[in-house]
Amino acid sequence: MSAGSALLLAVAGVASGLAGSIAGLASLFSYPALLAAGLPPVAANVTNTVALFSNTLGTAAGSREELRGQRRRLGRLSLLSALGGSAGAALLLGTPSSAFERVVPWLIALGSVLILVREPLRRVTEGRMADDASADGRGDWRTALPLTCAVVLVGLYGGYFGAASGVLMLAVLSLSADEPLRVTNAVKNIVTGAANLVAAIAYVFLAPVDWWAAVALGLGCLAGSRMGPAVVRRLPEKPLRIAIALAGLGLAVSLWYGTG
Repeated sequence: MSAGSALLLAVAGVASGLAGSIAGLASLFSYPALLAAGLPPVAANVTNTVALFSNTLGTAAGSREELRGQRRRLGRLSLLSALGGSAGAALLLGTPSSAFERVVPWLIALGSVLILVREPLRRVTEGRMADDASADGRGDWRTALPLTCAVVLVGLYGGYFGAASGVLMLAVLSLSADEPLRVTNAVKNIVTGAANLVAAIAYVFLAPVDWWAAVALGLGCLAGSRMGPAVVRRLPEKPLRIAIALAGLGLAVSLWYGTG
């Protein structure tokens, strides 16, 4: 790998770390940079997954304030996400990706729209769950089961392809918890990182990872993701949520035209 390509990947890594820790859009910068550095699509995809694990390390270090008291929740959600991520990695290694990639833009667009309409949708959902709980006492499992399935499915997507999986996970967690966006965002970073980790382990042994590219990209990601949580703390929540959703919709449109 040339020095110019390594520099390109390091700079793209910083941008990816910031975008991933703030908005769940790390691959918006990292994946195109890997392609520009000369990696073929499959190698770029698996190298991207391995490199982006450093995002989890950086955001965990930068989000200690938001993650305080979240240990049990993180353990439960990370386990579900990791199960999905292992299934996604198996799918990528064993099946052609062309059919699934056609669905990706629609998934990203759905997640972006859910982030935009989070508040009214959550009010409707909470009202129905309260009615169910008062009627038959079964509100807990009716709340937990959709969340469980959604986290596993987003983890599967993250292990398989991963572009904007953070947007999808942020949408799922935003609908399931009444808390500041910065807390949900910090939890999202760790939970998506669990799916990324198990997929990365599989790719290390079974896929064509370009290690020079992974190291250059990963170091940049580590620096960018370490700064991201501090940025989130200082931004107003509603404009940030709208910006994340619009960026996700922009990526969905870009991918739709790319696969069309």
